[in-house]
Amino acid sequence: MAHAVTLDDKYLLESGRVYLTGTQALVRLPMMQRQRDQAAGLNTAGYISGYRGSPLGGFDQALWQAKRFIKNNHIEFQPGVNEDLAATAIWGTQQIHLYPGARYDGVFGMWYGKGPGVDRSGDALKHANYAGTAPNGGVMALAGDDHMAKSSTTAHQSEPAFIAAGIPVIHPAGVQEYLDLGLHTFAMSRYSGLWVGFKIISETADSSASVHVDPHRIEIRLPTDFVLPPDGVHIRWPDDWLGQERRTFTVKQPAALAYWRANRLDRLMMGEADARFGIVTVGKSYLDVRQALDDLGIDDAEAKRLGIAVYKVALVWPLETDGATAFALGKREVLVVEEKRAIIEPQLKDALFNAPAHRRPVVVGKTDERGQKLLKSDGELTPYEIAAALVARFGFDSFSAHTKQRFEALQRRTGRQIRNEAGLARVPYFCSGCPHNSSTKVPEGSMAMAGIGCHTLAIGMDRNTKTFTHMGAEGAPWVGARHFSDMPHVFQNMGDGTYFHSGYLAVRQAAAVNANITYKILYNDAVAMTGGQPHDGNVRPWTISQQVHAEGVRRIALVSDEPDKYPVGTEWAPGVTFHHRSELDDVQRALREWKGVSVLIYDQTCAAEKRRRRKRGTFPDPAKRAFINQAVCEGCGDCSVQSNCLSVVPVETEFGTKRAIDQSSCNKDFSCVNGFCPSFVTIEGGGVRKGKAEKKSAVATAEPDLPPAPSLPTVDDRPYGMLITGIGGTGVVTIGAILGMAAHIEGKGATVLDQLGMAQKGGAVISHVRIGADPEALHAVRLGAGGASLLLGCDLVVSASADALARLEGSRSRAIVNTHQTITGEFTRHPDLAFPANTLRLSIEAAAGGEACEFLEATELATALMGDSIATNMFMLGYAYQKGLVPLGHEAIEQAIELNGAAVTMNRNAFRWGRRAAHDRAAVEKLIAPADDKVVPFARPSKTLDELVGRRTIAPRSRN
Repeated sequence: MAHAVTLDDKYLLESGRVYLTGTQALVRLPMMQRQRDQAAGLNTAGYISGYRGSPLGGFDQALWQAKRFIKNNHIEFQPGVNEDLAATAIWGTQQIHLYPGARYDGVFGMWYGKGPGVDRSGDALKHANYAGTAPNGGVMALAGDDHMAKSSTTAHQSEPAFIAAGIPVIHPAGVQEYLDLGLHTFAMSRYSGLWVGFKIISETADSSASVHVDPHRIEIRLPTDFVLPPDGVHIRWPDDWLGQERRTFTVKQPAALAYWRANRLDRLMMGEADARFGIVTVGKSYLDVRQALDDLGIDDAEAKRLGIAVYKVALVWPLETDGATAFALGKREVLVVEEKRAIIEPQLKDALFNAPAHRRPVVVGKTDERGQKLLKSDGELTPYEIAAALVARFGFDSFSAHTKQRFEALQRRTGRQIRNEAGLARVPYFCSGCPHNSSTKVPEGSMAMAGIGCHTLAIGMDRNTKTFTHMGAEGAPWVGARHFSDMPHVFQNMGDGTYFHSGYLAVRQAAAVNANITYKILYNDAVAMTGGQPHDGNVRPWTISQQVHAEGVRRIALVSDEPDKYPVGTEWAPGVTFHHRSELDDVQRALREWKGVSVLIYDQTCAAEKRRRRKRGTFPDPAKRAFINQAVCEGCGDCSVQSNCLSVVPVETEFGTKRAIDQSSCNKDFSCVNGFCPSFVTIEGGGVRKGKAEKKSAVATAEPDLPPAPSLPTVDDRPYGMLITGIGGTGVVTIGAILGMAAHIEGKGATVLDQLGMAQKGGAVISHVRIGADPEALHAVRLGAGGASLLLGCDLVVSASADALARLEGSRSRAIVNTHQTITGEFTRHPDLAFPANTLRLSIEAAAGGEACEFLEATELATALMGDSIATNMFMLGYAYQKGLVPLGHEAIEQAIELNGAAVTMNRNAFRWGRRAAHDRAAVEKLIAPADDKVVPFARPSKTLDELVGRRTIAPRSRN
């Protein structure tokens, strides 16, 4: 049943359930801590600092969006210049009572950083943890781990780094545990005097769920079996260094374990305590274990019959061994399931080593008792891999006929050959109009090196860009390599965000040794890699010039698309030269001849950020558009070569493949007009024509009636899985958010996992949506092999990817797929590249079954109706809904669209037009069809040989 919901519930509702993402739960958590402290009579404040990076790339943006809420709770948010400086600032918040002037009883701190940021902050983390926390303060250290290196240059596991600093590590299993275990994290930090690590992965940070939010639903129990020393465990001054080490390992860590034991936070989750077979697991792996058991048809009753029990650990290190050994003793075998390197398994084995032999179980995990590989230590585990390990340990014949059938079906789905014969992949690419399309070019005969940032994508673009390094060390590899190479010079790309974070020191290093290198500092006016955040300080092209000049750099060039835009009196370093971007090649040829370090500052605003600001009215939007006259275009592709832009798209005409400008995605960079081509037409003062449906709305013309609501799938028996595929930046994530909120409105359970990586750069986006009768019906957030009841394919290429096809099952899956031929980055370099539409369709049909698939040109329909291709995905959702493939009512979906607050009218209308098209596509196509006198001759290819001959025959007469 639907209930009243507002968008602010996630931060304002004091009890009950709210729907929010993992990132939003982290925003809500410190507010809940402040509210608990107030209720306890404490006047505390909060401080949050760190540095962004996936899966915490959007944490700072969420905090800024919630500014009024966190301010009301006395919480200060200040991003750090980099991670270790942010950690040191957090350390400072625990020191306010060591000197006069404290205005609060304590400050609870929240540090955040991506896995590599944990690594680079090791010194600060160890110092701060050894020093300790304040009695009414406490520190939670969020570590964003990218297990599959989807948006990282290394796969990451932060537990070993925390262990090296003596910091306990908690691994939550879902969004609800972000709140529940988050409150325990602060309490344990206060009790023990330790910083406490909190592991964040994309499966939880990028997922959404309906969760309980009452800050007082968690009962904090202080240990009664542990006595703190008279001088306590907290930060103090003065303090001696060896005393800090002794206190950390002999007092504070035992205190943390006592707290965990008192609150019984590692728990038996399934089965009986005296079961013969135990599974010990943690975090995401716990959800995968539950999903594996569900896939095998093993419910509580069957688990009891088989003698299976599941024990969920939340404190990864140090392991609370009293509870773990009590669970394990007396069992025949214990299987430890954890991703990456084993952390729990060796601790459990150590704890059981001296147990009586008759009660000591066999403990297996990464390897079995004979040392043979069982569960992998790299990548990530899947529910199927866990199910296969369970079957291997139990023996196939031990299971019921039902479970055997389920496992054999899993084997078939997982083991089948997933083929995408087309070989076409949607990989990340520079956005339309991106400055890097121009700035990352190097002269013939030169080489560039990459680093951390969007510009790294140039490695795959035939620009002689090779190798990369970690953030802040750009150029340092050349400092060493130059001694042993005959190559006289290199260019080094560096983003402005990296420069301010730590890259400035790399420039200092190169200048100190007088290396022959040109730093290309790519100033985009935003931290584009993680979503367009502002810089964390004063970073301007002229201040960069002053800084590098102060380090001894004497050759500095400024290149820009608007070199005359700087006001008179701007304080540049001495000797800076100014150039238009059209002169880039000449400037670089001159710089590579300079002996020593030179700097090229390339100043052009990030294209994605331009688009955002233009929508908000805060950035100039020139009344100018570029078009291509297809009657003149020869299809040579030079415009793609000049611009490297994905908005230059192929168009099939009677006379072959021509080019057009996609007006919906064009960011008005106009590099495409630089070639010697008479087919370009620029129009000034005009705008893009509205869609047919938008025109009708503007003149208050009555819209066609909506069709009757369809019969909807049920979720009473089992959850319903939807896989949504599309392109980064086109609103795919919005569809998942709408569905999740609609399920919440109806009182159903929902999880949404958005697999993004670098998808916002035009790469693949895949959203896993699971809807159940209630939140408790859902375990793993990711759909397993064959787990999609519906593939909502908003992009043909991503829909035919191996990852998407693996989720389809011929006996249960349906597919609604957009056939629009959206080019990939390959097209910019290979102008004659054919789009393999038929092959992609066949791949989808082979996986789901031909009769289960429906294909439509949704982009063409949505653009013609709404005037913008961004409406396509919502149109697709309406289409799938009307086909009876979405287990939610249209009322809840439209309410969720309104709550989302973005382009409400357009999105609602697109959803409704999708419904109409599903009911009567011919009528909708007739509505958008141009009048005969508006059809451009030969714009549409002939469909048959007779038509081609006829059109060519009458063409000469039509000109007389």
